[in-house]
Amino acid sequence: MVKLFSGFMFGIIGLLLSPSIMALTLVSASIDKNPVVVNESFVLIVTANDDVNTNALDTSPLMENFIVGRTSVSSQTSMVNFKTSRTTKWTTVLIPRKAGSYTIPPLTIEDQETQAIDVIVLAASDPQASKQQDLFITSEISGKEVYVQQQLTLTVKLHFAAELKRGSLTEPTLADSNITQIGKDKESETIINGRRYRVIERSYAISPQKSGDYILKSPVFSGEIMVPSTRRGNFLSFAETKPVSVIGDEIPLVILPIPENYTGAWLPSELLAIHQEWQPSIDSFKVGEPITRVITLTAAGLSEEQLPEVNMPMPAGLKVYPDQAELHTGMNNNRLVSQKVRNFAVVANKAGTYQLPEIVIPWWNTKTNRLQQATIAAQTITVLPNPDQQVPETVELASEITQPKQKIETVYVQQGSWLQWLFLSLWLLTSFAWLLTYFWQKESKPKTIKVTRKHNDAYHSLINACKKNDAQQALSLIVPWFNQLYSKSDSSISSTISTVVEQCNEPEFSKAILHLQQCVFGKEQQDWQGKQLLTILNDLSKNQQQVNTMNTFSLNP
Repeated sequence: MVKLFSGFMFGIIGLLLSPSIMALTLVSASIDKNPVVVNESFVLIVTANDDVNTNALDTSPLMENFIVGRTSVSSQTSMVNFKTSRTTKWTTVLIPRKAGSYTIPPLTIEDQETQAIDVIVLAASDPQASKQQDLFITSEISGKEVYVQQQLTLTVKLHFAAELKRGSLTEPTLADSNITQIGKDKESETIINGRRYRVIERSYAISPQKSGDYILKSPVFSGEIMVPSTRRGNFLSFAETKPVSVIGDEIPLVILPIPENYTGAWLPSELLAIHQEWQPSIDSFKVGEPITRVITLTAAGLSEEQLPEVNMPMPAGLKVYPDQAELHTGMNNNRLVSQKVRNFAVVANKAGTYQLPEIVIPWWNTKTNRLQQATIAAQTITVLPNPDQQVPETVELASEITQPKQKIETVYVQQGSWLQWLFLSLWLLTSFAWLLTYFWQKESKPKTIKVTRKHNDAYHSLINACKKNDAQQALSLIVPWFNQLYSKSDSSISSTISTVVEQCNEPEFSKAILHLQQCVFGKEQQDWQGKQLLTILNDLSKNQQQVNTMNTFSLNP
């Protein structure tokens, strides 16, 4: 009896663990909805009543009329009343390409075929489509005929009425073009034909690089939405997910070449403007005080990378210290608007009237198809004297010679006395010796340089300013230091920093002073480190002192 029971159990286990004892006898196909909407996905489900190879389904016959998305495969084994059944299920996402009536052809798995399925595909404008669509994509383009490198703006909106579980949106594609997303996604809600939709909006800037006829392919959304469960017994059932995909309409584009008569940098735009602003008012422009000229270039339909460099030529007597350009990009009335703002700090070396040349930027008006120019007209400015500016004191050079004072005594000698001739001889010898001493001292004694206490302190004050990284103080002491160091000749006296740089004629010193001025006069004052300038100043002072010593030192005869 025990052996009989054991044999029975082993038989049951063998049935459960053995390969399929049933050959594939049936395959079927179904779709989750009918009719469907163009560019919106529906699901094709193919089921086989056996455990077969997951690669047995060939979906290539579907590609003629549909876009074939991802295919997922699942297998299931169940036993009811000691009867084992196995099923294999393929779930394929399909997107119809065009509106009309189509047939899903029979699909073959091993030796079995599915039945054909007739599908009605509605156009997006069909009134019945709104009742069928759980999600769809709309696209808006700024223009369909544009010039090469002219910016196009594509706005894509994903509408969905079902609850999204997960999903991703690809970027649009256009051959020979640069495509960049603008800003962040925007979310909103809308009601279409009485049905509420959530909307995700995304914008792209598209710059075609070659002329010709092209097709812009809209983004594709792929994801999963929540659907009610189809299982029996709602007590333990959960919501299920369904794979979905949707694609926007394709957009034909005509890209025009650059006109043959155009020369210069190619700037195709609907509107390009340039303007300036002085901060503070140019009426108060004084010597030595920085004033900022702000030049703003604004263009519609151009990216910030396409905007040309804005330069400001200046006449002699005016120093210019440009800042880094600030770039901005935004949307205005579904148009890409880019802006380049650049600040120039201008410092005058001397008072007078200056003529600023005009600034001209040629561009191509895509609305009128004509060459135009954005211009800032030539301008005359007046620089006023600055009473508060420090005027270097003149270094006084003295050539005073300290002469030995001779005390002359009158000696009365009696006439005819021999002493008369003796004193006369001694007086002549003394006078002759005094003359020799005078001329020798004149040739050998160094000149005495008189310098005010302020100039004696200039070098040490400048050194301390460099050590403290005080840019403003260091800049104000450059001229006094130079006039002290090179005070042996009136031709070396300087009243401006530019003159100091020219007379020093040292490249490293010139670079250090330029950096110092940029830190002081720039729009945003930078942290200045005086170590480099300190080293240069020490070298210049040491070299000049050696020159002075060689010029004044002489050997005794």
